[in-house]
Amino acid sequence: MKRRICLVVPTNRECSATLAEVMAEAEYAERHHDVDVHLLVLDSSDDFTSHAKTLADARTVHHLDETHQREFLRQVIGRAGAAGPARLLDLLLPDRCSYGACTDRAFLIAAALGCESVHRRDSDLYFQTYAGEKVFPIHAELAALGRPAREVVADEDRLDESRRDLTVAMVGASFVGDMSVDVEDVREADGYYDLVSLWAAPGSTEAEKRALVEDSFTGSAPFDGDHAVLSVVDPMRVDMHNISFHGLHEKVPLPPATDTIGSDYFLIHVAHRAGLPGVLHNRHIVNFHTGERKTDAGFLAYQMRFAKFILSMYYFHFIYQRMTTDDPADIAAIVRASARQPQEPNETQARLMERAYRTLGGRFAGVADRIRDHRDVLLSEARRDIEDYADLIDAWAGLVAAARETPLPHV
Repeated sequence: MKRRICLVVPTNRECSATLAEVMAEAEYAERHHDVDVHLLVLDSSDDFTSHAKTLADARTVHHLDETHQREFLRQVIGRAGAAGPARLLDLLLPDRCSYGACTDRAFLIAAALGCESVHRRDSDLYFQTYAGEKVFPIHAELAALGRPAREVVADEDRLDESRRDLTVAMVGASFVGDMSVDVEDVREADGYYDLVSLWAAPGSTEAEKRALVEDSFTGSAPFDGDHAVLSVVDPMRVDMHNISFHGLHEKVPLPPATDTIGSDYFLIHVAHRAGLPGVLHNRHIVNFHTGERKTDAGFLAYQMRFAKFILSMYYFHFIYQRMTTDDPADIAAIVRASARQPQEPNETQARLMERAYRTLGGRFAGVADRIRDHRDVLLSEARRDIEDYADLIDAWAGLVAAARETPLPHV
């Protein structure tokens, strides 16, 4: 029987060109690997009809708008008998942008479809071309994901012997093209270092901060032939628009934080801190910035998501420094301990962030004003996001089990 896998694209924008690229990747996977690919498009955009036309030729596609996603989640939450069903529904399908929540929905739908792995792409990408052929990440993912680590053939093997009987839980790569966080036009400006260095872990040396700033959000080298490394993967080397998981996503969900970039990267850190085998490959996607991102409204919304990311790192660094396992109960306890930290250090971060944005000038000064005017709300939301996450972790096993018994709504 063929392996059943889920290739997912969450979107809140027009992305027909990207969907066509990912359809081609699904077709490639089925031609070259013994898999049954279920293409899942979680569509929160106003372009559902045009996307549906693009997807009409896909062999196995599940194209769900928010109404159908909500119907599915209600059934799953009800079948799970979870406490606070209305709150859980709000966490999994909030009325604001949440990168983590949309991917959690994909995890649950993949369970409903009987898929053993999830392969995530984003709506603002296309694939590299090399020697006249598209460079599909799924080729590297399917060569290793879900297999015992000692059976995986890689160009480099850096995995400790004690890890070799474990299953490869994650395969991923990075990107080329535009920076993953849209601050490229101010990289050389006064204030850039002060802003980006704010996401460094507490206690980082000046040299460590400068290395982090230099390395942050900048991507990798263009593809020039396959190269895969079997190891415990460094989270700085992979991106969530070019990632795949086996097993891990059914144990631990992603943080459902709203209006916060980076909220969907948590499982990469779980895999790293728990020492789970992974493969880092070089089939990087091409990242691009959409035109909407450059409008005044799009610019401000995105920069505020980056601001919330910086405030969230106060809590996530606490978690990362203490996490040593992929056990959900242990992680939930650490997450709750993180939420109990005093808020004063994060208040300092907010002041420093406001100052850095103001130093950048131009449109960034408007971001500084917004941070100043909404500082208390941003700080309280950052803490509440962590508290919400602990509760979602507690409910996750029951939700995944219920999802396996829940049919998708007919579209």
